[in-house]
Amino acid sequence: MDRKLLLIILDGVPYANWRRYFGNLEGWVATGAARVWKMRSVLPSISASCYASIHTGVTPQVHHVTSNETIFRVAEPDIFSEVAGAGGRTGAVAHSFWSAFFQRHPFDPVRDIEYDEDDGPIHHGRFHTMTGYGHMNQMTPCDADLFATLTMLAERKGIDYGMLHTCTLDSMGHRFGHDCIEMDKACCMMDAQLAPFIPRWRAAGYEVIVTADHGQSTRGHHGGAGDDQRDVALYYFGDGQGPAPDALLDQLSLAPTILARLGVPVPGSMTAVPFLE
Repeated sequence: MDRKLLLIILDGVPYANWRRYFGNLEGWVATGAARVWKMRSVLPSISASCYASIHTGVTPQVHHVTSNETIFRVAEPDIFSEVAGAGGRTGAVAHSFWSAFFQRHPFDPVRDIEYDEDDGPIHHGRFHTMTGYGHMNQMTPCDADLFATLTMLAERKGIDYGMLHTCTLDSMGHRFGHDCIEMDKACCMMDAQLAPFIPRWRAAGYEVIVTADHGQSTRGHHGGAGDDQRDVALYYFGDGQGPAPDALLDQLSLAPTILARLGVPVPGSMTAVPFLE
């Protein structure tokens, strides 16, 4: 691998809330330690559809993950498969959908909550299911624990590429909507829990990307074509050269960008142009 990289996905955070409430991330942008762009998700702006597109670089109309109910092992090349195929080590700390899409389906909680498998494509997996999730039961793990788990995989397992995904803010948004004190404080807390880990990851030699899969409306909805449901921020910590600050990034460009940064050949199915050089 030319470099090491960690992708942090905070589910369901609209662009405006990133820029208003993530003071640590914005502070690094202000001091020049990070850069930020707006990124627009695929359609439908549904979680599972976006997960599959983020990692394969193709639209839901191609990979066929069209809802949170269409879960299966995705056929297209993805970041995990390409990094593993190039001899790199991968790790994931995420919702179980990610294991089902990119490792094996169906997800077996006993077998797949935690695994270390030499064959990959996800070599080191740490997953959660959110079983029982609903309006009154958020069922999300502590985000500080998830960040610590990814750090453990980086430091103990020496992964070259790691991905973390948390549904906390998406779940909060569905419950409260995004124009309320509960979401103000939830975004602030996420920023505070994430902040101590970024310098540690950077000191360990990782480039870091922090973004979301999709946005969310003030009424707590996503899936449609509204900018509030699709637009998110993308923060980048690294020495790559990117576009102008006002550029609108295509979510399909994320997978080829990550592979290019790692020095892994980009498969022909990923046709979007990388946004970092």
